[in-house]
Amino acid sequence: MRTRGTLRLATRGSALARRQAALVKEALEERRYEVELVTVETTGDQITDELIHRLGKTGAFVRELDERVLEGDLDGAVHSMKDMPTEQPPDLVTAAVPERGRPGDVLVTPDGSQLDELPHGATVGTSSLRRRAQLLSERPDLQVEPLRGNVDTRLEKLLAPALQDEHQDRTEADKERKGNGGSEDFESEYDRTVDDWFEDLSELERQALGREVETEYDAIVLAAAGLERSGLTHHVDYRQLPTGTFVPAPGQGALAVTASDGETAREVQTAIDHPRSRVETTVERTILAELGGGCIAPIGIYAVVQGEYVHATVSVFDRDGEESVAASRDLPIETHAEAAREFARDLADRGAADLIEAAHEDADDDGVSEEDKPAGK
Repeated sequence: MRTRGTLRLATRGSALARRQAALVKEALEERRYEVELVTVETTGDQITDELIHRLGKTGAFVRELDERVLEGDLDGAVHSMKDMPTEQPPDLVTAAVPERGRPGDVLVTPDGSQLDELPHGATVGTSSLRRRAQLLSERPDLQVEPLRGNVDTRLEKLLAPALQDEHQDRTEADKERKGNGGSEDFESEYDRTVDDWFEDLSELERQALGREVETEYDAIVLAAAGLERSGLTHHVDYRQLPTGTFVPAPGQGALAVTASDGETAREVQTAIDHPRSRVETTVERTILAELGGGCIAPIGIYAVVQGEYVHATVSVFDRDGEESVAASRDLPIETHAEAAREFARDLADRGAADLIEAAHEDADDDGVSEEDKPAGK
């Protein structure tokens, strides 16, 4: 029934990546395109035991997809924009930025606690340098521990200890109940058997119940858009973190479709590009490119179109959240890219460049070579 050509788009193989690519597919299909999604494994997917900032060259989750596009095997690729390097091959363009999802972060806990309600010395999981620095800036007492994996994997690691403890307690209660001949006079805090309890668990909770856990987390921090797109918001307790304090990563919540510069790119842009989202993410990525740092430095950049201006907020931290340079500025929308570069240069002069340079030196100490440092992500 479709008459406008079939598009073959690359996607990573994770559940979240496939869901995000499906959103792009649906948007294009609404414009009467046929779309085929092709799964491509990336370096970032293969190296599961390294922190994000130690994955090596720029674009650990991006390069292989774009290479397939530039080689002509595929028409385009769907990315999480925050994973994309700020420098792209000359023949590759960002064909479309669909309407952005929620850009901020969420704090997920087993009981819905807020950040200031976590116990002293609580363990919080994240592999993001930015989130680590922001958490420690607000709560220096926290123990921030590495956490990688798909969204469902991270949630399972959070939920596992409490569920496993409850399963053991319920199992013991069942044994005692049976030892008393199932008497109705037997007192227990549990009014149902362990089997009945298990039947009411969600699939996420059941998977968590069987997961081996090395670190017990009191909370974890995730991207709000990632949690929503994973379809798991109804299964966990979470709190929104304020974007003024927990300034998001540049491009967080946004998707991007890359393509070779040409007719296909122009068609995709006409079909699904969201101008406001493109302006906001252009400001964020322009500031990041001017500052440098990428995955190596804890940098938050968030831009919002407000009438004739783009309100941009930037925070740059040292790795422990003890020092920071932060500022906001209204940038004229008509010259938003150049105004963003000027804003970044002012921030660099105010000390942001020193913090980023220190982060690069820390990366050297961590064993990330100079040639492998991400230039922007």
